[in-house]
Amino acid sequence: MTLNTETTNTEKANTEKANTEKVNTGTINKGEENRKTADKEKTGVRINGRWRQRAALFFISQSITLFGTQIVQMAVVWHITLSTSSGAWAAAFSVCSYLPQFLISFPGGEWADRYRRKRLIIGADMMTAAVTVVVFCLLPGISSEQTTLWVLLVMCVLRSAGAGIQSPAVNAAIPGLVPREHLMRYNGINAAMQSAVQFAAPAAAGAVLSAGSLRTTLLIDVFTAAAGVGILALVSVPGPEKAHRNQNRARRNRKNRSGTECREERSPGIPFACVRGETGGLLILYGAVTFLCVPAGYLSGLFVSRTYGNSYLYLTAAEVCGFGGMTAGGMLMAAAAGQWAKKQKKPVLSAGLVLFGAASAGMGAVGNFGLYLVLMTVYGIALTVVQTTITTLLQENSDAASHGRIFGRMSAAYAFCYPAGMAVFGPLADEVPLPWIMAGAGGLLICTAVLEMRWK
Repeated sequence: MTLNTETTNTEKANTEKANTEKVNTGTINKGEENRKTADKEKTGVRINGRWRQRAALFFISQSITLFGTQIVQMAVVWHITLSTSSGAWAAAFSVCSYLPQFLISFPGGEWADRYRRKRLIIGADMMTAAVTVVVFCLLPGISSEQTTLWVLLVMCVLRSAGAGIQSPAVNAAIPGLVPREHLMRYNGINAAMQSAVQFAAPAAAGAVLSAGSLRTTLLIDVFTAAAGVGILALVSVPGPEKAHRNQNRARRNRKNRSGTECREERSPGIPFACVRGETGGLLILYGAVTFLCVPAGYLSGLFVSRTYGNSYLYLTAAEVCGFGGMTAGGMLMAAAAGQWAKKQKKPVLSAGLVLFGAASAGMGAVGNFGLYLVLMTVYGIALTVVQTTITTLLQENSDAASHGRIFGRMSAAYAFCYPAGMAVFGPLADEVPLPWIMAGAGGLLICTAVLEMRWK
């Protein structure tokens, strides 16, 4: 009798333990399911084992097309720099390369939230490739260097318009391919891949220009565009329709949670995405950084040619070190992203801004080309840290249905502030020593870091 009672008590204890474990397991699974549901509502991503393959193919396709684009950009900039040595001409080409992108980015962001982003990306790539083919066919019949410059100017305008359509669609598609908790890591991976391509592009452009001609670089761009489009055609990119439904549900859930509202949802034509401080502040910061990085970054070819001599070798070395630093910065972000909580991203952003400004000022102060290359590498690392952190914060603090418009504003901020910087600093570099301008811009970048640390 005692044995039976003990057996019964043991069975009851085991049953209660099993039920408790089942309840706990169910609670954990339910919590995980709720987390995934919330993540899906925020980004429109279905968590499964195939998103990594889709993201990898997407990044590879964009890196291939970027390779051809970067070769053409380098070839055109170097052609202008070495044939004219004029800051005004360099500024003119920069304005024509980015002002159309600024104007198209506003409707381009709206289109990325309304239409299939994959079709927009492919269409923009095919349009820029067609323009490049036309210029490739026209150049042999042009004998005047002045006419060649004007033809290249028109080509830059049309290619820039294509970028205004493509860029918002690409950035808006990434949160639809990668789960929210992996955004920082995969933004870092994407930055590293694109920087590696940009690392190789200057060397390739220098080799092609030395052995061939400007037309050869245009032909390479056409082939890379075709390869990138072919790979992207194999990738299933989530459309915006589902994101709209998920955002409507999430908006209803948070209707009474915040006293401010995203004005972007009501008026898509305003310059910045939201009246909420964080998103709009990040876009303003991104524009300010883009403007202030012009002297040390985008006028580096002019600085090297004036300070160290007109040589493809010097120009190539400077570009390779800059993009090599950006590649290292992307790898750093990808490796360290899993260890950073959300509250740690802003200190990382501030540290990147300080390093960015210090490197900019230092490049203008040193007189040794080797030290200049070291600082250019540091400059590239800091640039990737800043850009990746800003992009991730924008992705995390916005809804999937408005990603196109938000990144359209980000693309517009870049496309406006960069040519504005070239329009200001390019002609100014013909009147004021460029090292002084680089030092001043570096100091202002450090000031933006101080302001960012004080901004909540």
